Amino acid sequence: MNLILDFLFPKKCVGCGSGSTYFCKRCIADILQTDLICPECGNLSIGGLTHPSCEQSFSLDGLWSLGIYQGSLKKAIQKLKYEPALVRDFAPVLSDIIVYYWKKYSPYLFDLVRKNKSQWVVIPVPLYWFRENKRGFNQAKLIGQILSKKLGLDYCEALKRIRYTKPQVKVKGKERKKNIFGAFALSPNCNLSPVTCVLLVDDVWTTGSTLRECAKVLKKAGVKSVWAMTVVR
Repeated sequence: MNLILDFLFPKKCVGCGSGSTYFCKRCIADILQTDLICPECGNLSIGGLTHPSCEQSFSLDGLWSLGIYQGSLKKAIQKLKYEPALVRDFAPVLSDIIVYYWKKYSPYLFDLVRKNKSQWVVIPVPLYWFRENKRGFNQAKLIGQILSKKLGLDYCEALKRIRYTKPQVKVKGKERKKNIFGAFALSPNCNLSPVTCVLLVDDVWTTGSTLRECAKVLKKAGVKSVWAMTVVR
């Protein structure tokens, strides 16, 4: 059956449209890795750790992103967001690349997670129910589910959006923080009492307002450490 589908609908690279795979070697090599940043102030940070001077009671503890929002990775994210027929096939490919680059470029965090699996859980940033139903999927959930299986970690949809917000890309500057304030709450479906550390998964980091708001809710619930992991920033 898969052979017939591949013949009728051949796989093409989401980055350049060539080849017979969803992300060709040339486009993978095109992913731009830059120095990691502190998720609170946005300045350079070793390992993506939050600077000690930036730490607050409910702040993120660090940020890791696969690459910069440009070139082949930008095209991949756009397709991941808006092409439901492609997303379920492409998400596993993208997750493989995330794990490979994460292990290669941020081995400290990767080893920390792998050696303490029982302490970590993967939690996706949720969409508002109306938007998820309209789109048919949440790309952060798909990536989070696949990553949790690859890493051998628990997965939990511990957050829910409790009010509709404008898309952050349509909101400027300081208004983004105001737009997302109070938009998240804990879901009754997950018990966070035994959870020590969280990998908070989303597709894009822009100003970080959304992920910081999620981290605040999780830490108020007793989570000790929250790392943000995104595909691009």
